Amino acid sequence: MTFRWEVGLSQKVCKESSLWWKKTVVYQIYPRSFYDSNKDGIGDLPGIINKLDYLNDLGVETLWISPFFAGPGKDFGYDVTDYFNVSKDYGNLEDCFKLIREVHRRKMKIVFDLVLNHTSDQHPWFLESKSSKDNSKRDYYVWRKGKKNDGQTPPNNWKSMVGGSGWHYDKSTNEWYWSQFLPFQPDLNYRNPEVREKMLGVLRFWLDQGVDGFRLDIINALFEDESLRDNPFSFKYLPSEDHPAQFFQEAKYSLNQEETLSFMKDVRSLVDGYRKPERFTVGEVMYAGMDTLKGFTGDDNSGLHLVFLFQSLDLPLRCKEVAGLLRQYEKTFKEPNIPTLVFGNHDRFRRASKLGKKDNIAKAKLNALLQLTARGVPFIYQGEEVGMLNHHLPYYSSHDPFAKKYKLVPQFIFDLLRRLYHFSVNRDECRTPMQWDDEVHGGFCSKSVKPWLPLSKEHKIRNVKVQEKDPQSLLSNYKKLLKLRKFLPQLCEGREEIIENKDNKNILILKRYTDSEDAILIIFNFSEKFQILKIDPLYRSIFSTQKDISSNVFGPWEGKILVEKSSAFGIEKKMRLSLR
Repeated sequence: MTFRWEVGLSQKVCKESSLWWKKTVVYQIYPRSFYDSNKDGIGDLPGIINKLDYLNDLGVETLWISPFFAGPGKDFGYDVTDYFNVSKDYGNLEDCFKLIREVHRRKMKIVFDLVLNHTSDQHPWFLESKSSKDNSKRDYYVWRKGKKNDGQTPPNNWKSMVGGSGWHYDKSTNEWYWSQFLPFQPDLNYRNPEVREKMLGVLRFWLDQGVDGFRLDIINALFEDESLRDNPFSFKYLPSEDHPAQFFQEAKYSLNQEETLSFMKDVRSLVDGYRKPERFTVGEVMYAGMDTLKGFTGDDNSGLHLVFLFQSLDLPLRCKEVAGLLRQYEKTFKEPNIPTLVFGNHDRFRRASKLGKKDNIAKAKLNALLQLTARGVPFIYQGEEVGMLNHHLPYYSSHDPFAKKYKLVPQFIFDLLRRLYHFSVNRDECRTPMQWDDEVHGGFCSKSVKPWLPLSKEHKIRNVKVQEKDPQSLLSNYKKLLKLRKFLPQLCEGREEIIENKDNKNILILKRYTDSEDAILIIFNFSEKFQILKIDPLYRSIFSTQKDISSNVFGPWEGKILVEKSSAFGIEKKMRLSLR
């Protein structure tokens, strides 16, 4: 199909923000699965230090480290007993301090994952709280008397995020405690000012150690309705990225309370008090529409710096849907706000597995181009740069406590959900070890050691060592794009214009520009057919997701970056030097 379309030059516009965190690329590390340095089959903090040069060479600037704090490890870091210490699985406190130093020595940033909503049921606070109704820590958690049958019925109808009642009975005190997630993760009571101050103290401690920011886990669950009103009925059984209703219930009184938004301002005020450099926060707001998500940043930009926008997790690679979502992001998160660009994490189905088997790598390259050139802060989950896939594992033998909760449900039901909806109840599938090479265990750990999770056979091809040698690999595609972001400020801090053409539903153009730099064009072919465009002769292609970088011919699932010819030579020269 031949498609002719004139693409002209752009105007220049007002100056953009220079805050570093608005221009950064964040790489998420799940420590347990990143690199094992001590031959026990479990990734650790020294393992991350061992791979910092790889990450620096890849071109990411900020590392988000999933939790490694001391705790029983039932939820692998998300059940904490000591926020000021490190789980023995991952090393010790000196390893943690060394990691911060080594990241900064490479002029990179480091963000810690903090679980503010709940602790482990083995945390000293909860053990005291549970010991007696009169204990000084009793009000650190959400306790209530039950209803009916001498208090044997939960206080209200609230469901947890993982299904079933979120209330759990304690026989010794004849009361119930609330848990938004799993039973061994009791929610802290944020209506207690002492609890709020204690948790802000956790942030202060790590900021004082030099941490550059925080990812805040299920942050929309901090407060619950003070009167414990029953949640209304809903016809929805499963939640969507735009709405938290699930298990036939609206989460009206158990999520997204006004008091939570107010506390976000306290968090923002604390974090903004640290300068040279500025620090930032990004919140995990589960199952929320755009208006709710925007609320967490504050109407006056006084809330969280960023929130995860999970609407992109299931985004089809089609022009109409991509353009529509980007426009929605632009409308909701105008300056001084900025959207986030997220396609995977340690809880969700891997993006490469969602793109289908046909043209999988070509689509993954195009997806990377979208993520690293659209306006927003990109968050890359470890292994995405080599196209790691979900590894289909039986949930009944899972390490994941979420999957264990459903151990009595027949496997075929979840296999069906997996095939039809790219949904897995077993989070082990997206947490398998990082694939460093094509050897036994993918270079994650010693050949003589059994890794905590098995690797997919795909690790023979989808690994760092193999792809580093191939200039056309997905990994090389990521490296080039990440380098280009350093030479093209339009990609990091420029404005964005989204252009569609009614005559061709497969082509999308993003125009990025600043007040001091000429416009650049990012053109996407969201189809399996060749497309030919008539491009303004002043533009020249400097990057393609495929081998051919001619300016006007687009192969199946190909994307390109075009700049004015007058600046193309200088950019290409810088790229050649940086990639040597």
